[in-house]
Amino acid sequence: MDKSADTSQTAALAGLRVLELGSLIAGPFATRLLAEFGADVVKIESPARGDDPGGDPLRSWRKLHKGESLWWAAQARNKRCITLNLKHPRGRDIVLQLAAQADVVVENMRPGALEKLGLGWDALRAANPSLVMVRISGFGQTGPMHMQPGFGAIAEAMGGMRFVTGDPDRPPMRANLSLGDSIAALHAVMGALVALRHRDATGGRWNGHSGGVGQVVDVALTESVFNMLESTLMEYSYDGTVRQRTGTSIPGITPSNVYRSKGGEWVQISGNGDAIFRRLMLAIGRPDMADDPELARNPGRMVRADAIDAAIQAWAAQQEPEAIVQAMRVAEVPATRIYSIAEVVADPQFRARGMIEPHTLADGTPIDLPTPAPRLSQTPGATRWLGPALGAHTDAVLAELGLDAAQIAAMRQDGVI
Repeated sequence: MDKSADTSQTAALAGLRVLELGSLIAGPFATRLLAEFGADVVKIESPARGDDPGGDPLRSWRKLHKGESLWWAAQARNKRCITLNLKHPRGRDIVLQLAAQADVVVENMRPGALEKLGLGWDALRAANPSLVMVRISGFGQTGPMHMQPGFGAIAEAMGGMRFVTGDPDRPPMRANLSLGDSIAALHAVMGALVALRHRDATGGRWNGHSGGVGQVVDVALTESVFNMLESTLMEYSYDGTVRQRTGTSIPGITPSNVYRSKGGEWVQISGNGDAIFRRLMLAIGRPDMADDPELARNPGRMVRADAIDAAIQAWAAQQEPEAIVQAMRVAEVPATRIYSIAEVVADPQFRARGMIEPHTLADGTPIDLPTPAPRLSQTPGATRWLGPALGAHTDAVLAELGLDAAQIAAMRQDGVI
């Protein structure tokens, strides 16, 4: 892998070499985040063969432009994409050579799949004792379900998130997003960086003779979602409370809800801080509630949550949505309209923060991408290039391993790449 692939002088992860053996969402999103902050990510995809177009299936997901997903432009940005046939011995040998030079390998295949190819943890560790291997799967690498396929939707359901999402008298709801996968990806990045910190503390990067201690980071989608459930486990273990679906409100945090405006549009108002609640009540013309000692603290407001919501709704129903937001801003009460992506793009706050990046696809078509987050003052993330074509960097990466043009051509002829 090319340690100079990132020419930015302010990339926090410049010099970090990552090998991606994954597809679709969780693994590739994790490596995307690493690549945004300067890591040299080499993504391995299957080559096209016959009717099989090869590559990550995400290339053909959601909205397409000339046969390729718009999602791909962001999900694979800053990565170097190569093709390798992992069923071919030469392809597996190349993986081991790349792993020997890598700091991190990220994979999200079904447990056991890499072992069948001879590319499991034992083989990779033998090639590189200081390697950090991030393994993302539905249920983890152990347990009675570890061999079962698992997707983000299953993780959201089994991890407890879906049970508490939606209206109490309707089926559990899901967001029109792959939350389970994205949450797992964030855990994967955290795990990788923690493991790298341990490696560095135990001797630094492997140099062929001695070095830091590598390890496996075992990320389960189900456990990543479960980790987001706040106090639900404690509540259940304490007295058997099972948190239920409550629609748009959050019982125990009052008031925080959506309220319907005069035009029918919904506005989120969160007045659950003690001082904020008082300002909210004064802003809507309810000094009686603002001055009520029983409502001065959240426990008292919990008891009268319905009455508080009714008072806010009665006021909101007489206001246009923008008037509600402006009144709340004057009162310093958190509030917002419920944004679509069109409103996100138009919002001056997102614009002022530079969160919408204009780019162009290979054919010159303009496309916006989200700016890498979080924002770092000294080493910000950056988009150096958009998701590349299948196999765009194969020859360059193989040349870095010492293969010449004739050898690369022979591998292509043999169906290795």
